[in-house]
Amino acid sequence: MNTATHLPDHSSAATDTRALRRTQFGWYMNDWANAAFSATVLTVFLGPYLTTLAKNAADAGGDVHPLGLSVRAGSFFPYTVSFSVLLSVAVMLVIGTIADRTGRHKELMCGFAYVGAVATMGMFFLGGSRYLLGAGLLVIANIAYAVSVALSYAFLPGLAAPDERDAVSSKGWAYGYAGGGLLLIANLALFEGHDALGLSSGTAVRICLASAGLWWALFTLVPLTRLPSRAGVAPARTEPARSDSASTAADGEPAAGSLRELARTLRGMRRYPLTLLFLGAFLCYNDGIQTVVSQASLYGSEQLGMGQTSLVIAVLLVQIVAIGGALLLGRIARRYGAKRTVLGSLVGWVVTLALGYVMPAHQPVWFYALACMIGLVLGGSQALSRSLFSHLIPAGREAEYFSVYKISDRGTSWMGPLVFGLAYQVTGSYRSAIISLLVFFVIGFAVLVKVPVRRAIEAVGNPVPERL
Repeated sequence: MNTATHLPDHSSAATDTRALRRTQFGWYMNDWANAAFSATVLTVFLGPYLTTLAKNAADAGGDVHPLGLSVRAGSFFPYTVSFSVLLSVAVMLVIGTIADRTGRHKELMCGFAYVGAVATMGMFFLGGSRYLLGAGLLVIANIAYAVSVALSYAFLPGLAAPDERDAVSSKGWAYGYAGGGLLLIANLALFEGHDALGLSSGTAVRICLASAGLWWALFTLVPLTRLPSRAGVAPARTEPARSDSASTAADGEPAAGSLRELARTLRGMRRYPLTLLFLGAFLCYNDGIQTVVSQASLYGSEQLGMGQTSLVIAVLLVQIVAIGGALLLGRIARRYGAKRTVLGSLVGWVVTLALGYVMPAHQPVWFYALACMIGLVLGGSQALSRSLFSHLIPAGREAEYFSVYKISDRGTSWMGPLVFGLAYQVTGSYRSAIISLLVFFVIGFAVLVKVPVRRAIEAVGNPVPERL
């Protein structure tokens, strides 16, 4: 008797597993691709170079005049970044609603990635006093980066079962740090050896900037070919149906309909107060994280007397250690739950700030140790926060909700720098400024403790992981 029909279809299960792993790899490689922009362009090379271009164009008083406004040349880069962040907030929200309405998450994500990559490659043509060209390319690239990353987050719920999501998110962060760090090492080698290669320092910087765009474009081919068009676990809506007028707008006026649905989404989020409570906690402690990362080099150079080489080594150490940190905290979360692990990482951030406060000046080894501590808690705290939030999103609204999440990541990062700057202005000490950031981690910890994650997940109708 033929019993084949009674046997489990192992080949089908194996095929499904291979397909899932192929999709997950495509998602990991998206982080690998876009991290080059963050590490090479935003963190290391563009700030000093664009500031030099602005100083070349400055008047006798040291001011440049974009759009008729008088701006100190030394402030031009941070102002440009702030302007791009404000614009990216609006663009992320609108594109998020369009992605969820049309189900074309991948196409929009990769489309914005290529816009950003082309703008970044265009930075090769910066030189002389072309600071306005640099600003325009930075604004375009940074907006495209923000939108593309927000859309990539929306894929997470469909890439892993609830109990595996922390590990997948952590692995994605590890791929990002690995890709960004690898290109950064190559670019730093190019920059340090530019004389031997017969290049000026400016030309070397422009090659490094353009290489980040080329890297971004090349490796975006992997998610473009391996990810499905629609992100998330299901296209079905869990919120009330649209009115007839909204449905008509969606059919005939997609942009206007998306703006209306965006307003409805923001109103609808009030139906999930526990999700909003988590967002409030993330907004607070992540603002502290972003400020530590952005101001660490300033603290190192001005307070601890670190030279440029020491600062660059510290940046590389953060990138490298963050790979292991993301994977380590992901494994810890598998045993103890993501919420407990994030809370533990916030304690780690407090310890890191305290050690930074008492760290002796002119001691590079101690500064490198501080960089390693930052890397250890950096990737894991952000990766696990991302996976936790993915459980708190109603099915079918992943891109919209993650766009709001990315606002917490990028659009509110003015609070930490403001506190940092005010503390320095009052005390005249960067040690006081760095320790003032403790308030963000303490408040974020206190709010996160109060979030009943299980009830929050149940409230949006998602399956609850075994460990939280």
